[in-house]
Amino acid sequence: MDKKIRVLFVCVQNSFRSQMAQAIMNQKYGERFLAESAGINTGKINPLAIQVMKEIGLDISQAPVDSVFDFYKEGRLYSYVITVCSKEAEKKCPVFPGIRKRINWPLEDPATYEGSEQERYQKAVEIRDEIEKKIDAFVESVV
Repeated sequence: MDKKIRVLFVCVQNSFRSQMAQAIMNQKYGERFLAESAGINTGKINPLAIQVMKEIGLDISQAPVDSVFDFYKEGRLYSYVITVCSKEAEKKCPVFPGIRKRINWPLEDPATYEGSEQERYQKAVEIRDEIEKKIDAFVESVV
């Protein structure tokens, strides 16, 4: 069996976007890909992310919150590093040796969400769905 294609998703705190991307990729495409996630800083998983992921059958409530710099120091290797944050934040991410391609998906930062609980929830659903569409398109382009 061929080795799985290793993908690292990176966002600012590994608390929302990268966690969602890791869970979706591993659930949908785990036979061909191994996804991990990490943050430039580390925080804790956003309860809104946990909620909207449970709605599609994925529980990320116990997922570890990891530092991209720890992964770099460990010498982890990836075929793709996909940053799911702004270009400005993406520039702080270390350059992993041996990656085939580095990609930026500039997704809105959930920490900036304002409005009612329902409005913030709706934005979280939109981000989740956008991540899934981007992953589907990415897998299609790689396979």
